[in-house]
Amino acid sequence: MIRAEDRQGARLLILDRADKANALTRDMLAALDTAVARAAADGISVLILTGAGKVFSAGADLDGMAQGLGSAPEWEVLSARIAAYPGLTIAALNGTLAGGAFGMALACDLRAAVARAEFFYPVMKRGYLPQPSDPRRLAALVGPSRARRILLAGERITADMALDWGLLDAIGEDAVATALGLAADALGADPGHVRRMKAMF
Repeated sequence: MIRAEDRQGARLLILDRADKANALTRDMLAALDTAVARAAADGISVLILTGAGKVFSAGADLDGMAQGLGSAPEWEVLSARIAAYPGLTIAALNGTLAGGAFGMALACDLRAAVARAEFFYPVMKRGYLPQPSDPRRLAALVGPSRARRILLAGERITADMALDWGLLDAIGEDAVATALGLAADALGADPGHVRRMKAMF
């Protein structure tokens, strides 16, 4: 359910559960964590996270939620792994980003999306807490007030709003192509230079 593909020098990690809106299971979180670690070990300068189909991810798998997935430590472990990645990381949001899937997107350096994408994190309505690092990362991107609108008020925002707020860095017809465009300089640079630049952040 996690597929890796190398394209133009970048490593794509693809959520491949389109029939379930790429809802994340515990096994998928573990597989993503392993895949991110492997890409770092392989010296991949640009890592892109995307999804199959028309939704990036609906968040946590509902069956898994009934078994405690909503509060599982794997979410934060994965987000920390992505945030610590030594190269450039980009979330290529091929569709809607919801719930716990926010964590991996917020942990990336940049975010690109298609125009139809929507963004919502309904933890207040569903009685769950967000991943511990998510409020801080979200507020750093969109500001404290807008972060509260998303997390505390459960506001659902469009791609245009997300771009205006700073949650997105680019919108394009194809999220992966847009992400590769953002990564063009890094893909053409020496991998050591990419790592040194990333370390400055």
